[in-house]
Amino acid sequence: MTDSSHESVPSRRRTRFPGISSRAYEHPADRSALVALRKLAGFDTVFKALSGLLPERSLRLLFLSDSVRVGDTQFAHLNGMLRDACYILDLEKVPAMYVTQDPKPGAMCIGLDEPIIVVTTGLVELLDEEEMRAVVGHEVGHALSGHAVYRTVLLFLTNLAMKVAWIPLGNVAVMAIVTALREWFRKSELSADRAGLLVGQDLKASMRGLMKIAGGNHLHEMNVDAFLEQAEEYEAGGDLRDSVLKILNVLPRSHPFTTVRAAELKKWAESRDYQRILDGHYPRRSEDKDTSVTDSFRESASHYADSVRTSKDPLMKLVGDIAGGAGDLGGKLRDRFAGSNGNGNGSGSGKGTD
Repeated sequence: MTDSSHESVPSRRRTRFPGISSRAYEHPADRSALVALRKLAGFDTVFKALSGLLPERSLRLLFLSDSVRVGDTQFAHLNGMLRDACYILDLEKVPAMYVTQDPKPGAMCIGLDEPIIVVTTGLVELLDEEEMRAVVGHEVGHALSGHAVYRTVLLFLTNLAMKVAWIPLGNVAVMAIVTALREWFRKSELSADRAGLLVGQDLKASMRGLMKIAGGNHLHEMNVDAFLEQAEEYEAGGDLRDSVLKILNVLPRSHPFTTVRAAELKKWAESRDYQRILDGHYPRRSEDKDTSVTDSFRESASHYADSVRTSKDPLMKLVGDIAGGAGDLGGKLRDRFAGSNGNGNGSGSGKGTD
């Protein structure tokens, strides 16, 4: 069987970003959390102390012994993408990369001292050259941002929660931390998607990759505009009950929903921020030490305020009404849970939503 997933594509010049700081592409919520953590005195020391407890060494040995390490003689096309991604984002030390046998498409970047990137065979077989380039850039973005450390902690705590599930309240305490880390990690995925776009510099390829992850290798049956319409329908549809269900559905996930990721990435690609980076105007790593935690939190708060104001989600609209001092909040809450349009009919007519 001939594998057409990695057909040669015309080489093209890509813009390189010397000394780029991860702050250039980080989602505001992700960035403010990372800046605050990096500013904590002794933060690095604490995590180094935890390294004896975390399974990093075990994971490295596992992938070394039971996966294929990417290099000049193994998965050479992936090795070229990895080196290219590190060159574009100016990551001096190229992380080790492994391909592991798993039919489910996936990739991750983990590690405390040195990040390692792992991609599954399912992902390698699913994506074409340019789509895979965006994924490799995504994982290199995780490495540059320092996400690998927190992802390793999340894996460790998730496993710990399973082991202490029988201890009264023990699992509750651990899962509270895991839930918070997952919320941060979902935002970090939006950051890494942006890094993938900076590496690939091909929005269509990034969109195709996300569509394939959602619907498989059937691009002839899919359409980018229709896929993005799903994201809009997901955000705006339903009433407050659906908003609550959305929250419950996303809580156990480490990644945002694929349609949401596609919509977020397209919005950023069309923004002035993305164009400024391409033009060479971006924060440098040499300036990271001077970054203000207050400014980062202020930017994050501004982002969330804008999100609430422009969101079409029923719950976010209600939050906006409350923040704006809207009257008759009890009535609005009742109407929106009942799916009413607010005209006073409510659900008492017997024709409410099922």
